[in-house]
Amino acid sequence: MADLHLSVDRTAGGVTAQIAGELRAAVRQGRLAPGARLPASRDLARDLGVSRGVVVEAYERLVAEGFLISRVGAGTRVAPAAAARGPAHDTMPPHAYHGERATTPDLTEFPRERWLAALRHALSTMTSDAFDYSDPGGVPCLRRELAAYLGRVRAADIVPTDLIVVGGVAQGLAITIRLLAGESPGSRVRLAVEDPTAARQVPLLTSSGADLVHVPVDDEGIDVEALARTRARAVLVTPAHQYPTGVVLSPGRRADLMAWAAETGALVLEDDYDAEFRFDRDPVGCLQGLDPGRVALCGSVSKPLAPGLRLGWVVAPRGFSERVRQARADLDLGSPVIEQYALAHLLASGEYDRHLRRMRREYRRRRDAFVAAVAAHLPEFRVRGVAAGLHVYVELPEGTREERVAEAARDAGIIAEPAAPMRSRPDVGAVVVGFARLPPHRADPAVRALAAAL
Repeated sequence: MADLHLSVDRTAGGVTAQIAGELRAAVRQGRLAPGARLPASRDLARDLGVSRGVVVEAYERLVAEGFLISRVGAGTRVAPAAAARGPAHDTMPPHAYHGERATTPDLTEFPRERWLAALRHALSTMTSDAFDYSDPGGVPCLRRELAAYLGRVRAADIVPTDLIVVGGVAQGLAITIRLLAGESPGSRVRLAVEDPTAARQVPLLTSSGADLVHVPVDDEGIDVEALARTRARAVLVTPAHQYPTGVVLSPGRRADLMAWAAETGALVLEDDYDAEFRFDRDPVGCLQGLDPGRVALCGSVSKPLAPGLRLGWVVAPRGFSERVRQARADLDLGSPVIEQYALAHLLASGEYDRHLRRMRREYRRRRDAFVAAVAAHLPEFRVRGVAAGLHVYVELPEGTREERVAEAARDAGIIAEPAAPMRSRPDVGAVVVGFARLPPHRADPAVRALAAAL
């Protein structure tokens, strides 16, 4: 069995990627020869001082990439074809395209056993015909379960046939905007977005046919009076927990927004991205429940479970939903069916709710620990927004550079992004900090290290 020397910084985040990268480099550089047996995941986890699940996930990544092979009874070994190729080929770190995001959940908490059990249930109960091309709107049992879940948890007003299963919120938004823009080549739609807004969404929105107009956000959410002056045909909002500021759309603004939509005939695109994680009180109901004929509700399992599942939904107004369904058929014939049946089983069995309750408690502990550490070591920093979600918006003292704070935070093991790319106008300097992958016991030393660096 190979004795491994791996360099892992447990305070820097992304420990799974670090372990996988170290092992990958060892194989490529010839330090781990083809056929060499790796330590059992439990033993390596104990040596590195990490959870066994982290090592298991690193091994699974390398098995999927072809660097390792794993067989019951034979352990995990370096694949025979994994020849040394030198370090020049190992220039791109895993997941370099996306990087770490402040809104990414703790992926080590993904309920592997429950998901595996749901997949087994799906495979053992699906009829042979179910493996054929399915309804492009989604398999009926998942649409029913999601409609019931959203009605119960988000106060949505949904008929299952108006719910379309898509490959995440991004695909749902892209399809909806293309339909709003029209069928003729080069046609565009004037879309209002919150200011600040998620910078990563901007290229997707514009490439889908949207001409963006930015509308300011204050402590009550989007400024509806400013929105009315834009002549937009649609608006994209995050009312339950505005990204990135963390404010909630106030009752008065909710009423004003729906009145604007009714008066202008505009469509409200509601991104319900992390509404399940409200810690200080019950979540506010979704806008779609107020006026199903004016709102397209978009959501996914990216925050409750994992972004990599690429399972989401669009609940569109009657009539428009059929156009979304047909567009999904024209695009790629629909979502993978096995995963849809598995998610339907998680919802029907109550396992999805149980996982959410557990993670809600855990994320609250992590947010509380981070906010307390900021108050103790960086009292001049101001945490904005309600106690919810997976991130906080931290306003900085005047003259403090966002890029410097974000860099120092990352060096301390805290995921942070400058807010400037998310704004269209000058404002108080701020960083968006993800606390989901910062355990409570790590919050105080990490913030203390950040304060020392600054």
